[in-house]
Amino acid sequence: MKIKKIEVFAIHLPLIQPFIISYASYPHISSIIVKLTTECGQVGWGESVPDEHITGETPESTYALIKHTFAPLMIGQNPMEFEKIHELLDKTVKRAPAAKAAIDIACFDVTGKKLGVPVYQLIGGRYHDRFPVTHVLSIGEPEDMAKEAEKKVKEGYTSFKMKVGVNVLDDVKRIQAVRARVGEEIAIRVDVNQGWENSANTLMALRQLEGLGIDWLEQPVDQNDIDGMVEIKSKTSIPQMIDEGIKDMRDMREIIAKRAADKVNIKLMKCGGIYPATKLANMAEMAGIECQIGSMVESSIGSAAGFHVAFSKKIIKSVELTGPVKFSKDIGDLKESYMIPFIQLNERPGLGVHVDESVLAELTQKSDIIE
Repeated sequence: MKIKKIEVFAIHLPLIQPFIISYASYPHISSIIVKLTTECGQVGWGESVPDEHITGETPESTYALIKHTFAPLMIGQNPMEFEKIHELLDKTVKRAPAAKAAIDIACFDVTGKKLGVPVYQLIGGRYHDRFPVTHVLSIGEPEDMAKEAEKKVKEGYTSFKMKVGVNVLDDVKRIQAVRARVGEEIAIRVDVNQGWENSANTLMALRQLEGLGIDWLEQPVDQNDIDGMVEIKSKTSIPQMIDEGIKDMRDMREIIAKRAADKVNIKLMKCGGIYPATKLANMAEMAGIECQIGSMVESSIGSAAGFHVAFSKKIIKSVELTGPVKFSKDIGDLKESYMIPFIQLNERPGLGVHVDESVLAELTQKSDIIE
């Protein structure tokens, strides 16, 4: 099986509500979609949602890199040779993980379809039957976040990821307000997205949060401050998760060596796709560090790819892949698999996602064909 043609689409995915985190506010999500076609007519879909604050990539740079470099490189390659595909990509461009993820995901999708099996069967087989779906609360006023949490509890959600990281004292009020509103039985995870800057600010906040039953605190300090995470972890009982600070195997080795985290948040857009994500999960498992599969707020394509990794690995204990329920219009049908408070994957071949090409055309800003 050889790759014959690659089509690339730059699209805007419309959000139901703006997505607000510590360093940015998104009215829509800019995504790069890849459609890979083989000589035998099989089609695989991939996605890239870059983030210049984390991966150093923009939608514009990602589109150009896939169009001019990665897509021509892939023509004539066998998409089933995952190790070789990544070696070619890595030798050509040192980083650009989100761009590589689009190629990787499309290769897994088309391989699964060719073999007639879901992607999770290609990376270890299905381990988990279902995962709880966590609702993400964007940064807002304490009362507004509490009201939204209360509403979502009534809809069936049992866990929340709170986005904070604007001001330490105000963030503490946000967390306290949500906990007071939803009660003690609901799981709360707090994601700072580096916004508390340093260990001193973080420890000040943690002293006020110790009694609130927080599941974990995610990336309170700068992504490069691994030593800061070591200090925080040693001085609090609240489990610490690293997100922006874990992108590749080098990062994972340092985290393991320094015992810098209780948990790591693996994102396909940070590490380069499904194949590198499985390698990171294996490394974490050897070190006894629990994993989560997180999101850059991808469409059904990227979200499904993350779910297939999560469902195949015992060490992956949670997922936060909520893009399909945040969009007012999506190019795929993964939303049908969200049965709150759980998600259950179908058993269709490949990613298991049906892509509506009429919706894709409607959301497309520009596109190109590489043969």
